Amino acid sequence: MFQPVLRRFSSLISPASTLTLRPYQEHCISACVDALASGASRIGVSLPTGSGKTTVFISLLSRISPPVSNPAALRSLIIVNSIELARQSANQVAALFPNWSVEIEQGTKHKATGRADVTVATYQTLLNAARLEKFDPRHLKAIIVDEAHHAAAPSYRRLLSHFDPAIKHPDPAYKLPPLAHTIPIIGFSATFSRHDGLALGSVFERIVYHRDFLQMIKEQWLCDVRFTSVRANINLKDVTISSRTGDFNPTSLAHVINTESVNDLVVRTWLDRAATRKSTLVFCVNIAHVVALTQAFRDRGIDARYVYSHTPVAERKALVEAFKAGQFPVLINCAILTEGADIPNIDCVVVARPTRSRNVFAQMIGRGMRLSPDTGKQDCRIIDFVDSTSRVTGVVSVPTLFGLHPGEIEIDDETTEALEKRAAEKIALNDADDVPEPKSVTYVDYEDPFSLFNEASGAPHVAHLSKYAWVGCGGDVYVLDCWSKGFVRVEPRETSEGIVFEGHFTPAMLDKHTARSLSLSPFMRSRRILSADTLSAAIRGCDTYVASKIARGPGLATGLLRSAKWRKAPASAEQRELIMKRWVRQRGDLGKQSSKSEEIKRVTKGEAANIITRLKHGAQTRYEKKMKTLAQAASASHKEKVRREREVVEVGPLS
Repeated sequence: MFQPVLRRFSSLISPASTLTLRPYQEHCISACVDALASGASRIGVSLPTGSGKTTVFISLLSRISPPVSNPAALRSLIIVNSIELARQSANQVAALFPNWSVEIEQGTKHKATGRADVTVATYQTLLNAARLEKFDPRHLKAIIVDEAHHAAAPSYRRLLSHFDPAIKHPDPAYKLPPLAHTIPIIGFSATFSRHDGLALGSVFERIVYHRDFLQMIKEQWLCDVRFTSVRANINLKDVTISSRTGDFNPTSLAHVINTESVNDLVVRTWLDRAATRKSTLVFCVNIAHVVALTQAFRDRGIDARYVYSHTPVAERKALVEAFKAGQFPVLINCAILTEGADIPNIDCVVVARPTRSRNVFAQMIGRGMRLSPDTGKQDCRIIDFVDSTSRVTGVVSVPTLFGLHPGEIEIDDETTEALEKRAAEKIALNDADDVPEPKSVTYVDYEDPFSLFNEASGAPHVAHLSKYAWVGCGGDVYVLDCWSKGFVRVEPRETSEGIVFEGHFTPAMLDKHTARSLSLSPFMRSRRILSADTLSAAIRGCDTYVASKIARGPGLATGLLRSAKWRKAPASAEQRELIMKRWVRQRGDLGKQSSKSEEIKRVTKGEAANIITRLKHGAQTRYEKKMKTLAQAASASHKEKVRREREVVEVGPLS
């Protein structure tokens, strides 16, 4: 059994009375005790990697007494998510409190009696009903949940609801066992938030203590850090994003990251910036990436080894122990050492996998932030790789931790103090500068072909370019209706040298009534008038063409003017009927038909002519497409905002 071994081991260690807690650890325990005394029973603590979470929650257990109503409740249960964490916690219990009995409940090798002072159990094992039944709620004084950001998952709620009816079991038909008293459930995590959106408030009432890792570094409770960000030739634009987690899909991400060129860059960067480091931990995207990058290191003569989820437990343990002992310099992994890895000698972390989760990024770089003076460790170098091709929204990197834009600065051998200073200077500069004038304006409201703003022109800016009644049809398409002569159209075209604006004239062949009766188009084939580098030049050139080639009849040029008198007259019945028909058909808004009918009655001939021209030239389709795109962008922006807010940890109630 595990317990006697711990007994023999712990007898060599000083008793807990000699333990001196760090000031923040003492403050954390006090915050928990005060919260429990005030009536809260499900509380969370956020402490970064390397802060001594295990020491804190074991010390906290020593200060929690059984309830007055049930003095027999003397036992504690610690729930973890891996055998490594189970061993670490059990050893720490035995080291700090040698007089306590401690057992492990995990798999087939470790079967606890359920009667120890402290039992450390993996949640996977407790999902077995028979294993869970060992732990009678009537005898428990407290439950600790390590890596508590997982606690909102159905698997955890299935366990925790066994000890607290306020936590809803995933199965509505589940019957709770009798509970003699309220059992405090206390969650500890370095990243007390969930980027996948599951509500931690379904388990914990409030966070009672939080400490950020940057603050811990400044106070020298964690080691000094040197940051290096490398711009890599990677393009994350087409990498799919998981709808569940909000992070990159590993398979899709691997296609971009696991390439010979990127892997070579990782190795060359390590040789250039970290070759003298004794213990480097590398994070990869997936197993294939782990294998390929390990080989890339070995091809350069570097003794790199890897560990992943399918590495046998004994082999994994031996690899980690050898790495701790400094027997090889580079250990490469995929998601297996993100949580719970206690390897203080790590003095370099290479983040070779982009992430959109601040939690995941903090967990990765946190592996190297433990103090380790016994190994001669002075600081830890963090190397990450930022996308140099197309910045994708939400990617977390060293610059973004400090509020800096990855594409604007170079980061090499920078300290936390230096990066915070640069961030402060940037904020001060932004505050001092005047808000720049926008380079372009999108008149979304005006682009609605049924909007009467600016005489329904659809493009107020075009009025400054021409005296004629040009109308905007969306997508930088502009049309001048030349009545019975046809129409002139200006639109952009992409060339090898950039965007140009082309003007075309489409002559009329038949009047509309004749064309309709013959089922023919009233227009001839369009003729190219010109090509210009700017919209202004194209409009001016087309105006000259209209004046000299098209509007040569008596009064025609005057009639095309935006200021023509006819434009102020009331719209004809035919115009109003056509507009109303198109508006109802395309909007499908019959409920507003009467109010729209009153509005259309006040439309002038000029406004009606503009609306009809715009409808004929696709303004409605372009407008609806644009509005749909804007709506999708707004929805994506809102989802991203909510996702980021979920990763912000604050002391206070959890919703």
